Amino acid sequence: MASGHGNIPEEVIESVLARHDIVDTVGKVVHLTKRGKYLWGLCPFHSESTPSFTVTPDRGVFHCFGCGMGGNAIKFRMEIEGLSFPEAVKIMAEESDIPVPEIAGGMQSAHNPELDRLLQAYEWSAKFYHYLLKNTEYGKAAMDYLRSRKFSDHMIDQFQIGYAPDRWDTLLQFLERRNFDLAEMDRGGLLSSRSEGKGYIDRFRGRIIFPIANRAGKVVAFAGRILGEGQPKYLNSPESKLFNKSRILYNLHQSKASIRKTRQIVLFEGYGDVISAWESGVHNGVATMGTSLTENHASMMKALADEAVIAYDGDRAGQAAAMKALSMLEATGLRVKVAVLPGGLDPNEFVAQYGGDRFREQIIESAVSTVKFKLIYLKKNHILLEEDGKIAYVKEALQIIASLHSSTEREVYLKEIASELDLSYDSLKQDCNLLRASMQKNMPEGDNNVKRWNNGRHKKGQVQARALLPAYHAAERSLLSLMFQDSEAAAYVNEHLGEDFNIDDHAAIAAYLYAYYAQGKQPEISRFLSSLQDDRLEKIAASISIMESPPDWTTQLLDDYIREVRKYPVQRMMEKKREEMIQAEKAGDFLRAAQIASEIIALERQ
Repeated sequence: MASGHGNIPEEVIESVLARHDIVDTVGKVVHLTKRGKYLWGLCPFHSESTPSFTVTPDRGVFHCFGCGMGGNAIKFRMEIEGLSFPEAVKIMAEESDIPVPEIAGGMQSAHNPELDRLLQAYEWSAKFYHYLLKNTEYGKAAMDYLRSRKFSDHMIDQFQIGYAPDRWDTLLQFLERRNFDLAEMDRGGLLSSRSEGKGYIDRFRGRIIFPIANRAGKVVAFAGRILGEGQPKYLNSPESKLFNKSRILYNLHQSKASIRKTRQIVLFEGYGDVISAWESGVHNGVATMGTSLTENHASMMKALADEAVIAYDGDRAGQAAAMKALSMLEATGLRVKVAVLPGGLDPNEFVAQYGGDRFREQIIESAVSTVKFKLIYLKKNHILLEEDGKIAYVKEALQIIASLHSSTEREVYLKEIASELDLSYDSLKQDCNLLRASMQKNMPEGDNNVKRWNNGRHKKGQVQARALLPAYHAAERSLLSLMFQDSEAAAYVNEHLGEDFNIDDHAAIAAYLYAYYAQGKQPEISRFLSSLQDDRLEKIAASISIMESPPDWTTQLLDDYIREVRKYPVQRMMEKKREEMIQAEKAGDFLRAAQIASEIIALERQ
């Protein structure tokens, strides 16, 4: 029996959920603190300073009271890493050595024919651009440029680098001949509408093409580097149904095996850097999509690795970007190191100049701690030969060192500065201790001062109370909560209420639940959530599943809730009749008003 999610067999989904504990899955990204039966933390899906994000271990679900996001372990990985359901299941299955039938491999868009057509178009377009680069006169100048940058034919083939000729309709004709809908190709980012609104032109012209693949290895976008002078230097595909640049890391599909094996990920600024590093033996490298690192990227990296090495350009802009990136990565709980490139070189230039072995050994394997990098970065901003520069540098360096929790680490860096600047170690230590005492005194209250991004003292009443629900709404949620826990309760509600819930989403969840139990399945909310085929229903069901419900139900309790649910449409009808009666009285139609009054009395008796 296959589920509605890309034809993945249900036994695979169940095995994945059984082997991926919700606390372990979420805990890799969110700092969780136990309070009662729940674990609490700051939601990774929206910005907040007070924790409203919960994990319920015994039910295998997460739910945020702030933004409403909720679901099981699979849903969490989908949202954090920007994956489709089949992609998430396949990745989680691989991590647990669960065999997945081939049918589940690339089914990310089985429910959406337009996405299938776009994926096909991108795959063929990537092959077309690659052919033009390697086999035509159009690509000769681009090949000469790539070889000047030390790109081997093997690298060009492995990364399927291509070339888009400097013409208006090269790809347009290619897609037209294959009967693709040009409006769809425009929406998907392969073509552009003409400015006057009539017809289409190639989006990429006169550019070296780097295909961008998703986690499953399917091409979903292109990055085009201009050949020669011009702006922008890099042009990315626009955001589309396939491509969200804040949720995709370049080369992740090829590097994920090495990342999982080493538990380390290397972050580069550019596509060329990733490719050069790969040729040098660094097979765990990725890059962002011509944009700065986002919280989504950082969360994805934390879900894959324990350590990140930032290998940005050696110039001032690259080092400033590294300073920003290291703070974001450290905030997720990753161990972070920084590769220091000399002379303002970027990784691609270093490999071309000194070779892959030196790059791997002297740059990546010799990456320094973030504290060391911050001190190096600070040092460049001060003239240490002048007394004022030396004093300013020491003051700023002590701010960094004093914040370290390890006394051994503090000692190492203080001794290094003392030796380097010919200063007294004891004086530096005394100043550092005074500064540290001052910092601790001014430390804001919180339960996670190491990772301020995920902090909040879990005091009673800090999570904002939700608005009181109408009686019928609360009754429907209570019924569903009991039905999640007991198939007999669900059978009773099915017999006496069926799908006559007042709220459409509740009726839909009930219908799914009746079908779920009809297949002989046991009550298990985490697995039931995977049978839902709607994001909104999944969030609502997750929210209901964490409600406090009596452990034992009675038919009287269910009848009370059902009565409340059935009462609501009658009350609505009575309100409508009262309005009609008032209108009839205003119009002087007292006979009609009397008839309506008797209808209201009948409804009240009902």
